[in-house]
Amino acid sequence: MPHKLVVGNWKLNGSLAANEALLGGCGTLVGVDMAVCVPFPYLAQVAPFLGGMALGAQTVSEFQSGAYTGEVSAEMLAEMGCRYVIVGHSERRALFGEDDATVGRKAAAVLRAGLVPIVCVGESLAEREAGRVMEVIGRQLGAVWESIGEEGFSKAVVAYEPVWAIGTGRAASADEAQEAHAGIRRWLAEHDVLAADVRILYGGSVKADNAATLFAMPDVDGGLIGGASLVAGDFMAICRAAMANGGC
Repeated sequence: MPHKLVVGNWKLNGSLAANEALLGGCGTLVGVDMAVCVPFPYLAQVAPFLGGMALGAQTVSEFQSGAYTGEVSAEMLAEMGCRYVIVGHSERRALFGEDDATVGRKAAAVLRAGLVPIVCVGESLAEREAGRVMEVIGRQLGAVWESIGEEGFSKAVVAYEPVWAIGTGRAASADEAQEAHAGIRRWLAEHDVLAADVRILYGGSVKADNAATLFAMPDVDGGLIGGASLVAGDFMAICRAAMANGGC
């Protein structure tokens, strides 16, 4: 992996004018891979403004086609120019009832369309305090492995996003992030995945002032960025921090 990867997740935010202004304040950097995952209606709008950044979506249907009103298939996203698709974000799990098996099927659908799934895993605060971090993450990864196997994981990105740090302003410490990332890499290796080749991103209240410390950890290969990706200066500062910390 030559570079770290920083992915902005805009969530349910944006407008035609705001999107153009935001991307107008961004640029691409040499030495870091960058992407933005935007709401479905804005995929076509933002694509021409991305320059060297990749386009991504925030979720996807597990189905390819059919009578599934309101769903969007991975093949449709590929036609729109997407490269990445987030699957299993903690908000999708908590608010929309997506279970581990559903996340696995969505990851498989993304791979079938030739796209890269960003597979999100992470524990709640209660699970962390009970010492169950890798038990929970292993269960989540295991369900995806059942759907895509080691070959699929070799083409995927994993994002560790502790639920207690999503949108709370409370990020994991660099040591906490490293411990979880190292555990994920061990799990992948134990399941016959070439773990050194899989990017593992940290997501959870990453900001310009803590990005460098997080990205300096040996198993943190970049970030999945929420709120800070909506501010051009903050997002670019985070990308520069990833660039400064070199290859994965």
